[in-house]
Amino acid sequence: MHESPLIPFPPGCITGAFIRRVKRFSVEIEHAGQSLWVHSNNSGSMMGLLRPGAPVLCSPAANPDRKLKWTQEAVRLPDTRGDFWVGVNTMTPNRLLEAAFHAHRLPWAEGYTAFRREAKYGESRLDARMDGPDGTPPLWVECKNVTMVEDDVACFPDAATERGQKHIREMMGLVRQGYRAAFFYLIQRADGSCFGPADFIDPAYADLFWQALDAGVEVYPHRATVTEAGIFLGELLPLRCRP
Repeated sequence: MHESPLIPFPPGCITGAFIRRVKRFSVEIEHAGQSLWVHSNNSGSMMGLLRPGAPVLCSPAANPDRKLKWTQEAVRLPDTRGDFWVGVNTMTPNRLLEAAFHAHRLPWAEGYTAFRREAKYGESRLDARMDGPDGTPPLWVECKNVTMVEDDVACFPDAATERGQKHIREMMGLVRQGYRAAFFYLIQRADGSCFGPADFIDPAYADLFWQALDAGVEVYPHRATVTEAGIFLGELLPLRCRP
């Protein structure tokens, strides 16, 4: 692990105990003996993570005028090998991808020299576009946050996602046009030895995932190490065997 995280958490983070989640984007925690509401930007189910009393790591909002003054960053999960943090902020994959690109930590993006976030493609905006010297096909990247592990497999998604299915179709379309297209799955937890689509959650997404691989879409499931100091980029995980 490098000495400093690619994404450091800001000063003033707090840890509280999880109480409940309301309408997906509001989380109640107990901090310093009081109830405190914090913002969650995670639209997924966070299956298996929302346990009463679980430690929740929160960062202060950058905008002091925001209604909820804290943002949920991670949840502490017990494990037989020791507790670990699971990163639940869905903006982290995008931010880590850009930081890793500029730090030359992405072997699969070697040779690319320019990074554009929220790049427009047709009527859509994809998370990133990388460009290189003349003659290098642009590399389009979509980022996904992975917080679920089942039977030692890191899985995505944790809730059915028509939007995610749309992204896969768009990426296949890019490959047909001669571009490179890749999914950057950031696995923000310490367990799980491989990665695969969650066919038990969204079988349509899983079917499209394997179709996309056959079509030439690239998949890069990177482990992230989440600490109270920030987030580090870890190793690439292999794909599970295709069913």
